[in-house]
Amino acid sequence: MISVDEARARILNLAPKPVVETIPLAEAAGRVLLQPLTASRNQPPFAASAMDGYAARKADLADGATLTVVGEAAAGSAWQGQIGAGEALRIFTGAPLPGGADCVIIQEDVQRSGNTITLGPGRDSADHIRPAGADFAKGWEFAAPRRLNPQDIALLAAMNHARLPVARKPVVALLPTGRELVNVGDEPSDAQIISSNNLGLKALIEGAGGRARLLPIAPDTPEGLRACLALCAGADLVVTLGGASVGDHDLVASVGQEAGLALDFYKIAMRPGKPLMAGRLNGIPMLGLPGNPVSSMVCGYVFLLPLLRAMLGLPQAGPGPRYPLAAPLPANGPRSHFMRARLVDGTLHIQKRQDSALLSVLAESDILAIQPANGPALAVGDRLETLNLAANG
Repeated sequence: MISVDEARARILNLAPKPVVETIPLAEAAGRVLLQPLTASRNQPPFAASAMDGYAARKADLADGATLTVVGEAAAGSAWQGQIGAGEALRIFTGAPLPGGADCVIIQEDVQRSGNTITLGPGRDSADHIRPAGADFAKGWEFAAPRRLNPQDIALLAAMNHARLPVARKPVVALLPTGRELVNVGDEPSDAQIISSNNLGLKALIEGAGGRARLLPIAPDTPEGLRACLALCAGADLVVTLGGASVGDHDLVASVGQEAGLALDFYKIAMRPGKPLMAGRLNGIPMLGLPGNPVSSMVCGYVFLLPLLRAMLGLPQAGPGPRYPLAAPLPANGPRSHFMRARLVDGTLHIQKRQDSALLSVLAESDILAIQPANGPALAVGDRLETLNLAANG
């Protein structure tokens, strides 16, 4: 068995480079920008009023002073004159500042009568001007790679980038295996269960920016599995679920190798998740995840998500934060233990039941606490590294 860290490194080595496609900005939320973009103009492109009020000269400001209003400027239009001594321009938020003016008096600080304004005492002393380029200047660079959030979309729109070079969503073929499985909505026999891993991993994949392709449940026969593996053609990544152990009906490795699987490794020092395999199926990266539902989902967080990040061109996340234990923990054995836990007031509460078939315990958890292989017994307050189950991609 190899370590979790070695397995992750070898899996990341399987990742192909991201494929670039250009899409409209309006469709780019959540996508991964692959190339930096630069601003072709200043924002704002001119000095603008930050408030509704009157553009004037600071030299004319004094309590009780009167100024003559010589015109008006609204957002989207510029007044073409020049503000002289004793003059002011009625101006609205976003309008260009006229020549000669170096401040904006907010409308609450004046009394207006006809074309004359009188300045009151205790005025707001701020200039209320947004300088040209205050948001960003021509040539400013928007860095990549990055997953685009709504704020980014707004900023790129202001930069006038109508189309963006993003990573194409990797297509992930999900292949559940085992005669004990039936699809959700079907009626299982007394000896069958509902296939859940494929749908849980589909949600994980699509939340991380991939596109999941659900394949039929492969039967525990060489012929059936071979036919289902053929359906993976054209995917960017193949993920099999179950059939990776050593039982008589666990055929993924043997049939996969007959079908063109170049196996990189099999079995890792981890629980849950020991029977993990990885390699290339006819050149396509392939992960063989365990069949137990919790094992499959945990391996999805630990290995599949980092692989998808690499395929999307994103940097890998660093180690998760370390939190103190709420209760003592016995010494660990030779496999790293990814324990379902809850974070309560900054303290780790390890779930009492850690059986790899218990999806209800996983659903009640918001974090995985990682106890290293051969780790010593831990006391209350000792800290463990964690992996946040709420963070996709």
